[in-house]
Amino acid sequence: MKEDLDPQETAEWLESLEAVRRVAGPDRVEYLLRRLATSTRYLNTVPTAEEPAYPGDLELEERIAAYDRWNAAAMVTRGSKLGLGGHMATYASAAWLYEVGFNHFFHGVHDQVYFQGHASPGIYARAFLEGRLSEQRLDLFRRETVGGLSSYPHPRAMPDFWQFPTVSMGLGPLNAVYQARFNRYLHNRGIKDTSAGHVWAFLGDGEMDEPESTAALTLAAREGLDNLTYVINCNLQRLDGPVRSNTRIVQELESVFRGAGWHVVKALWGAEWDPLLESDELVARLGEVPDGQFQTFAASDGAYIREHLFRGIPTHLSDEDLRRVVGGSRAGHEPRKMYAAYRRALENKGAPTVILVQTVKGWTLGAGVEARNANHQMKKLTADEFRVMGERLGLDVPKFQDYPPFLHPGQDSPEARYLAERRAELGGPIPARKSVHTALPLPGDKPFQALAKGSKQPVATTMAFVRLVKDLMKEPETGRRWVPIVPDEARTFGMESLFPTAKIYSPLGQRYEAVDRELLLAYKEATDGQILIEGITEAGSMASFTAAATSYATHGEPMIPFYIFYSMFGWQRTGDQMWALADQLGRGFLIGATAGRTTMTGEGLQHGDGHSHLIASTNPAALAYDPAFAYEVGVIVREGLRRMYGQRPENVFYYLTLYNEPMPQPEMPPGVEEGIVKGIYRYSAGGGQAHILASGTAVHWALEAQRLLRDEYGVGVDVWSVTSWSELRREAMATDGVPYIAQALAGTQGPVIAVSDWMRAVPDQISPWVDRPWTSLGTDGFGLSDTREAVREHFGVDPRSIAAAVIKAVK
Repeated sequence: MKEDLDPQETAEWLESLEAVRRVAGPDRVEYLLRRLATSTRYLNTVPTAEEPAYPGDLELEERIAAYDRWNAAAMVTRGSKLGLGGHMATYASAAWLYEVGFNHFFHGVHDQVYFQGHASPGIYARAFLEGRLSEQRLDLFRRETVGGLSSYPHPRAMPDFWQFPTVSMGLGPLNAVYQARFNRYLHNRGIKDTSAGHVWAFLGDGEMDEPESTAALTLAAREGLDNLTYVINCNLQRLDGPVRSNTRIVQELESVFRGAGWHVVKALWGAEWDPLLESDELVARLGEVPDGQFQTFAASDGAYIREHLFRGIPTHLSDEDLRRVVGGSRAGHEPRKMYAAYRRALENKGAPTVILVQTVKGWTLGAGVEARNANHQMKKLTADEFRVMGERLGLDVPKFQDYPPFLHPGQDSPEARYLAERRAELGGPIPARKSVHTALPLPGDKPFQALAKGSKQPVATTMAFVRLVKDLMKEPETGRRWVPIVPDEARTFGMESLFPTAKIYSPLGQRYEAVDRELLLAYKEATDGQILIEGITEAGSMASFTAAATSYATHGEPMIPFYIFYSMFGWQRTGDQMWALADQLGRGFLIGATAGRTTMTGEGLQHGDGHSHLIASTNPAALAYDPAFAYEVGVIVREGLRRMYGQRPENVFYYLTLYNEPMPQPEMPPGVEEGIVKGIYRYSAGGGQAHILASGTAVHWALEAQRLLRDEYGVGVDVWSVTSWSELRREAMATDGVPYIAQALAGTQGPVIAVSDWMRAVPDQISPWVDRPWTSLGTDGFGLSDTREAVREHFGVDPRSIAAAVIKAVK
């Protein structure tokens, strides 16, 4: 509004604020203005009078929802006889949130939906009515060893059904933001038209306490992601009690999202509240009642509600009516309200939208479950409770004794036909994961030749990798499919050479003159930029990596992401996301740069990584390598491209640790490719009295120890490069024959000394398959700040310490 329609009123308000400033100070004024700007009255954003006409057959939809509610509860209850557990209350509160979406909003061709993990029984129940899941599979809920349904959304367990894993709470909302952003990235780079797609994320109000849940809100607003909608089910309960017992979660979330630049749509009250909310006093009171107390109202009788909520406020409702309205009339239980909220969300442009929906947790499951603190742990209903529920839902339930039957109206019923028609009109089923494989042409020899030739000039393996990727990004058929991702300090990793050519992605382009614009490697942003520089957020970078690593399934467009980070801030900080990445069947390269506990000079305890390989070894989908030389990096990347993007793609991802320690890079010896890929090969033969097995930068210490032993002690040892301790272990555990580590050492004698820049448990992974005296050296403990030489001597992994261990072993 540019024109002041009431200057006198404006002057009065300014005078009042000035009085506050004089009395209480400017901070108080700022607080009042912020409260005014970020919260609205405790009412629905779309009043009943402004709701659009409902486009569906409400009678049929209500019957469909009734079947879904019943079957979801029956599924969990039937599984309880085996002690399998499950959750009923979450879906019971959110059923209409999903039903309205399934019937009118979720487009099967181009939309992406993050379903709340604990609501999975209801999503299975819906798929059962659609004919996508059989009754037999429903009865095998949580029995995956016999082909049953996974407990939660797990794409790896059900690769044709679920798209996104969401039950590790907080990761769903974070990944949804970066998925919506990646969709725009694909569009702006001309790889795929994603303009029609929308990302929906269904979340719990308690889940919003996870730091990841709100970590990317400003990114979504800053980049104008109006292709994204959060739907937060505000049933006011977390797992053990109220989300905000003494305050109000809806108003808190409204302030957070408005402050972050999101559109906010509130869907709080059902239609029966309309005459009650004509009282301004009641509206004000509702905005002040703590959630813990409102939960009590939801489970109380009318007399209690009249005395404690309506005190002094006249109402024509009887006690029974008050119990019914206050106890259960919520916008989230009414399809008209949800349709109006979703429609308003899609009409909002320029920013993402959050819909705050109020429901009752456990709705329709009976008085013993609804709004009760313990309902998250309730895994079954009694036969009598099911009978009451069936009557309430208007279902014709046959008699049963112990466990409820699954109910279906019939494949030719009006309900089934309606379901099929609605999903056909919206483009097919959801959730559904479609992975149409498109093999990428593998690069030729040229990009790898420079690494294979080596370099007399000292080069860090980090720099060698960046040079390789820079060349691979020039490949005519696949170069544009590389997605470089870095949280910050791209220059630390030598990536500034990519700035002028690949450019940094920004949907706004570059609206300023860069301070380094006259330099050869100037900072350049563009709407079609290829590099994702995320700022200081490893969590956000992993979310970007996940979106790119799964693009082959979500978009039918295989992309080749590499995410480069300080190795200490990868698996240790975002290992949960890497587990979710494996669940989502992601493919790509994770690059732990400046790796090792002693290679980071002067950084100290929280930067020195000596354990990420041990954590990575716990992830079945992660192939972890610790290359010593540039040519090893080239061989591993080439093999990774073949395995992940070739004719028979595998659902794995690679973890490479690289070092910022410049070293001369040797030429690749002949015939070592198989050993590099499988995990070990003999790099330097020196007499075979003992064998030093080393990985990464420790190979250089081992070679110096080999020289010392030969020149000063007359002891000849062989030095082996171990590119992957964990892959050697996995192969040994999986084979019924002779493990590769045993094959590699066959025909040799003498003790083995294993050394790395990692804690001893990393090389010790293969010791059970080495049939001779074994000694491991490593960097157990906390990192230290000092020179590399001093710290390596401290940990006992320097060349002289290695030599001493060899002398001791050969005596």
